[in-house]
Amino acid sequence: MEKFPAESGCLEFKRSVSDKRIPDTVVAFSNTQGGVILIGVEDTGQVKGAPWSGRSEKKLHELLGSINDPGRYEIHRLTVEDRTVVAVAVASRTEGFAQTSNGRLLVRRGASNRAMVGAELSRFVADRALRHFETTATEVDLAEADPDLLAEMAEVWSWSPGGVPDRLEEHGFLERTGAASKLTVAGVLYLVPEPHRTLGKTFVEVFRYRGEGNIDDRREEVVGPLPAQVKRATALVLDEIGYELVVIGVTRYELPRLPEVVLREAIANAVAHRSYEASGAAIRVEIRPDRVTVISPGGLPEPVTINNIREQSSARNLVVINALRRYRLAEDAGRGVDIMQDEMASNLLAPPEFDEDGSYVRVTLPLTGVVTPEERVWVNELERRGSIGSMDRLLLVFAARGEVLTNRRARRILGVDNHQARRALQRLRDQGLLFQRGERGGVEYLIEGGLKPPAGLSRRSILDVQLLGEINRLPGVAGGVRLSDEQIDDMVLGMAREGPVTNTMVRERTGLDRIQALAVLAHLVDAGRLERRGQRRGTHYVLSGSR
Repeated sequence: MEKFPAESGCLEFKRSVSDKRIPDTVVAFSNTQGGVILIGVEDTGQVKGAPWSGRSEKKLHELLGSINDPGRYEIHRLTVEDRTVVAVAVASRTEGFAQTSNGRLLVRRGASNRAMVGAELSRFVADRALRHFETTATEVDLAEADPDLLAEMAEVWSWSPGGVPDRLEEHGFLERTGAASKLTVAGVLYLVPEPHRTLGKTFVEVFRYRGEGNIDDRREEVVGPLPAQVKRATALVLDEIGYELVVIGVTRYELPRLPEVVLREAIANAVAHRSYEASGAAIRVEIRPDRVTVISPGGLPEPVTINNIREQSSARNLVVINALRRYRLAEDAGRGVDIMQDEMASNLLAPPEFDEDGSYVRVTLPLTGVVTPEERVWVNELERRGSIGSMDRLLLVFAARGEVLTNRRARRILGVDNHQARRALQRLRDQGLLFQRGERGGVEYLIEGGLKPPAGLSRRSILDVQLLGEINRLPGVAGGVRLSDEQIDDMVLGMAREGPVTNTMVRERTGLDRIQALAVLAHLVDAGRLERRGQRRGTHYVLSGSR
């Protein structure tokens, strides 16, 4: 039986995900030099393994969510001697400090977590104290604030006219020193008609491209106070990308190519979380035929990473984001990413993609999905019968294409666990949209006979359509014969035997799109046949047990 080396200043073992002491160690690692927690390992270093599922991961995120301002962390599933070990890698904080849910400030000393008190605590807090740039005073006097913008802010906050200066100071928009009353950076962003004249490129640039090149054919600068920037930039982009026009019978439908709430939230997030210290860089919105990309200066604020962006939230500019919420231009804390992902899924569009390199954050909103506009209209019409969840919608489209749905097939389509797939299929059955055939292990679901799919809707599955062009070039596969899920798995595993496999390689070899390829790779990882390594663009997959 293999054993890990002993616990140390950067390594700790825990038996299970439910260990209530895990947050203490995350806080201590975060406030010191960082470290790794291995879950599924005894105190002696002996590997016992830990059950791991979507529910387990959610439970672990919730446990870590109880920490006040944790450092960045990432969760990885490892396989050691056929046992699952969960690694929680915690980065050392570069700003501020982490505390437990009851306010203790812990540091790592040797293999123990120790609470700081007294003079040591005072020195530590003083060294880590952080003043947010947005509350830094500028040279702009309160008298230079636009009266209409002042009145608008007082209205959205419900301030009485006589107390506005006090409320501005209280909320971080004003700093008063003696007789001087200076607007802060946040104050200039909201109360001055042209903030960029004082703060640099604090505006949104919109570029339109006709293809993949670097030459744009339209460029607009969206300037003004922040609420106006969010509204104008959202309207400009929506006007540019237009609608999908669908005519079924005598009825005409106009489908937005992007849900307005998704685009507005992406732009509002960029405005709220960008680094305003980077005065030479504007927020950049790129419009291309197949996507809209929003790029904001500055990396993600701790503890948020690309991997935990849905589970964790943090605000670099708390004054700015709180005001945007008051103006009803941003969602409540932690809801922005949820809204974008859920609304894209609800509209049967490909999910948003997030990327960062420490100097920028990029959000890509695809203008395409795995279904046609006609299918989107059909599902919208069916929804009049009752509520259809976003996952249910996609299953319904596959069924309309002639798919015989099983629990396994539903898991592959949706990228969810067994329980979620079964619930989705049963919801559609209970609403009379699918009918069930067979019992227990042989259960299958088909489109209800009385439903009429859109005119011209293909009876072929997505895999049939996208693989058809590649099949004739695959050795040993007859032209026109559809690859099964097992054949696709075997193909990817065969590629992995030759060397590391990437999502791009799977797409090129199989004809799958990015989302489908990710689902195949995730399935093989969950089955213990592949291991995921690397991060972001360096992510690749190898056979389990490979060195």
